[in-house]
Amino acid sequence: MFEGTDRHTQVLNVAREILQIQDLDVLLERILTEARRFVNADAGSLYLKEGSNLKFSYTQNETLQAKLEPGKKMQYSTFTVPISNSSISGYVANNSEMLNIPDAYEIPGDAPYAFGREFDEAVGYRTKSMLTFPVVNTRKEVLGVLQLINARDSKGEVIAFDPADEPFVMHFADNAALAIERATMTRAIIMRMIAMAELRDPKETGPHVNRVAAYSMEIYEQWARKKGMEEDEIQRNRDILRMAAMLHDVGKIAISDAILKKPGRLDPDERAVMEEHAMHGARLFRDKYSDFDDAAMMVALCHHEKWDGSGYPGHINPTTGKALPGYETEGGGARGKKAEEIHPFGRVVALADVYDALSCRRSYKDPWPEVKVLETLRQDAGTHFDPEMVEVFIDTIDNIRSISDRYPDKD
Repeated sequence: MFEGTDRHTQVLNVAREILQIQDLDVLLERILTEARRFVNADAGSLYLKEGSNLKFSYTQNETLQAKLEPGKKMQYSTFTVPISNSSISGYVANNSEMLNIPDAYEIPGDAPYAFGREFDEAVGYRTKSMLTFPVVNTRKEVLGVLQLINARDSKGEVIAFDPADEPFVMHFADNAALAIERATMTRAIIMRMIAMAELRDPKETGPHVNRVAAYSMEIYEQWARKKGMEEDEIQRNRDILRMAAMLHDVGKIAISDAILKKPGRLDPDERAVMEEHAMHGARLFRDKYSDFDDAAMMVALCHHEKWDGSGYPGHINPTTGKALPGYETEGGGARGKKAEEIHPFGRVVALADVYDALSCRRSYKDPWPEVKVLETLRQDAGTHFDPEMVEVFIDTIDNIRSISDRYPDKD
């Protein structure tokens, strides 16, 4: 609960914060967190509308989270619910109507909707009070549904949701709808850029870039906490990193098809041209209008650098492609960046990108078994990859697996 300020001020402050978030996934997570805080709810879920269904997109549960080891996160599967009166969330979306239910196990038999106890029984949880409300845009279109579970009093006891909070919750939902629409538009623009790249490079797919971005964000978050970084800075960086990581290989659009789509191994000259994609990608963001442009430039430029300095393109001016003064090699090139000379965003995307490439099927290879992938990452810690980030990656592998399941490759 927010203390010391009136409810109107609370809503305005939270609305201002969520409107600053640019990435859709980070935004949805933050919306659910802030909605729960506002009414002191133990748990909650967020559904987004997809056609005639609601897609279960995010969930949080403090009671279940407290049972996990530090750094671990709840694992959940995405699924869809028909927008119809049969379920609670479906009813709310279908009728654009809020439901405040004191006890989900005591819903009257003549109610059109029902509550399924399967999840509670599987994990040993008791869902009681529920506040479920639609997220509606200015055109009165339902974008999704927020469901808050088990309001708590000051002693932590589960109580019913206070009807007096309902107008404020709906006002919060209105602001959330604005933020979701804006972030959805940003995501759509990025995905169009990915689609253009996919026309040139079939490996550069939507699921691939979403996995790499989500892996990167997860690894970075855990790594930054271990480094003692302030939480506000971590959250700001998660937002821009996820979007930037999606565009890590966008510079390949400048590489000719003869090289990009060559079925066999590239010769040294072709390999040199292919490596220029890092520089081409960085050039797209050299006119910096925001922190995102800076992050996207760093990711594009640095995600093929290696911890031991043997990567590329090294210390170059991305505009000219020439080595920076003092970093020239005898052959006229640029010395590779090494260790902490490599921006953290570049280091984390390098790890996420290689993991995904090894774990997934490609036209030229079958997916590697997980044990072989992890062993390769361990072997390359300290040469290719930041060893601290590899350690974090191994520690958070359950979360990585969950992300992989969330963004499967298309058949």
